[in-house]
Amino acid sequence: MSIKDRLQKLRLSLAEREIEAILISQPENRCYLSGFDGSSGFLLITPQKAILVTDFRYMEQARKQAPEYEILQRTGDITDWFPRVVTELRLKRLGFEAEHITFALYHQFSNAMEEMEYQLGLVPLNRLVESIRVIKEPEEIELITRAVEMADNAIEHIEDRIHTGMTEKGVAWEIERFLREQGSQALPFDIIVASGPNSALPHAKPSSRPISSGEPVVVDIEGPLCQGEHILREPDVHDETALAILRGAQSLHVRSLESVPRASDPNSGDSLLRDHFLKSISDGKQHARALGRREEARLAYHYGIRVSEYPLPVKRFLGIAVET
Repeated sequence: MSIKDRLQKLRLSLAEREIEAILISQPENRCYLSGFDGSSGFLLITPQKAILVTDFRYMEQARKQAPEYEILQRTGDITDWFPRVVTELRLKRLGFEAEHITFALYHQFSNAMEEMEYQLGLVPLNRLVESIRVIKEPEEIELITRAVEMADNAIEHIEDRIHTGMTEKGVAWEIERFLREQGSQALPFDIIVASGPNSALPHAKPSSRPISSGEPVVVDIEGPLCQGEHILREPDVHDETALAILRGAQSLHVRSLESVPRASDPNSGDSLLRDHFLKSISDGKQHARALGRREEARLAYHYGIRVSEYPLPVKRFLGIAVET
């Protein structure tokens, strides 16, 4: 889908809400609607115009990446260009991204227009562009598939190189180096490498702890859309039992999603987990990754467990997560 098509979808959504224009400030939305991936800028989109405002550092980049847009250079803060553009376009109702515009910036908008004695209605919009982004285009699906393959390859790569005495930080760096050499962009989340007792921490940070023989090592690569797990020994019966219980709960959730249009409370999976574990069952809707760190997705549930004591005869801390 082209930038023109994305703009057309957005304009139809604005028309349905009787809003003349929208100011885009959120970086991922700015890139999605224009192709411009610089770190500074605003989009102002009306039924007839598409304007990209940025500073002198990105003018040449903006012209190359956003040919559909009129490019304006700003030299100061928002008051340098916002009132002038709004009055030239004769806007009366302007939508803005409520989850991204700060209270201070909102006041700058309001005060700038009041000083000009111009009546402008500022309309907060919640996740309007994200609702368009959630439906992936064929090109996006292809990129997501490539990212999954890259993450899978990274897990295979580290399986051949991980060894006792290697630190968690060393493992994380080897994975990131491999991903970068395969063409990955910057990872939106730090790679998680957690060994031994650290593997029970849901969001452990890689440490200088050396990996010992006979202990689990959890490797979580969230950036390129995939999660992998490596254990530096053969799983024992307790590991396999815990994992089987989690997979059973996961399977119940998948079946509930397949059988009803909206599965908001698949309690059967919860019950299976609570029957076997005494503590720390956490659940949340699974997120998809694409342009942003977390895209909207509502088709699966993610279950993670941090256990220190439960009926299974496990004498150590162990963290397990299963994702659909």
